[in-house]
Amino acid sequence: MLGCVLALAPATWMFAVAGDRIRTTADVPAADVAVVFGAGLWQGKPSPYLAHRLDAAAGLYRAGTVKVVLVTGDNSRTGYDEPDAMRAYLVRHGVPDAGVVSDFAGFDTWDSCVRARKVFGVRRAVLVSQGFHIRRAIALCRSAGIDSYGVGATDTHDVTWYYGGAREVLAAGKAALDAVFKPDPHFLGPHENGVARALGDR
Repeated sequence: MLGCVLALAPATWMFAVAGDRIRTTADVPAADVAVVFGAGLWQGKPSPYLAHRLDAAAGLYRAGTVKVVLVTGDNSRTGYDEPDAMRAYLVRHGVPDAGVVSDFAGFDTWDSCVRARKVFGVRRAVLVSQGFHIRRAIALCRSAGIDSYGVGATDTHDVTWYYGGAREVLAAGKAALDAVFKPDPHFLGPHENGVARALGDR
């Protein structure tokens, strides 16, 4: 029984920290920045799950809820570029190129949150992801110093969705360790003024 309690403690922490900060695109509080987390590419284009995240972010931008979209994902190898694919998708769906900022070293959720705060200077944001991931994203971004609310993209509850939910139970353990020990991301790098510049262009 003690083992079960310890195993579930990180997930319980995530639910407690996220609290009532999960909202819909209609009622999420306004913020200057939306952060969209990468979720894989199919033949160089956003996977269906990532496309749903980007659709939600584009809707937030068009509604005036956010002013800039920070896309954060993996560009660690030649021929695989999540942020550029995400940018192209957003531009095709009505977000001006000047309103999109790219983080090419968002290798996992913690890295994305820390880099959003330390590299891009984000202090308050609307996070966009799937419902099974959004609590972890909120918990980690709040631990990284970002006042965060989350929007869960609308998806069919298929096999992939349920797999993602099951995976979150395991990912919660790493998330709790990241929140406690606050390791540097894989690549921190210097401060970038892309978000400030994009906001200044508004």
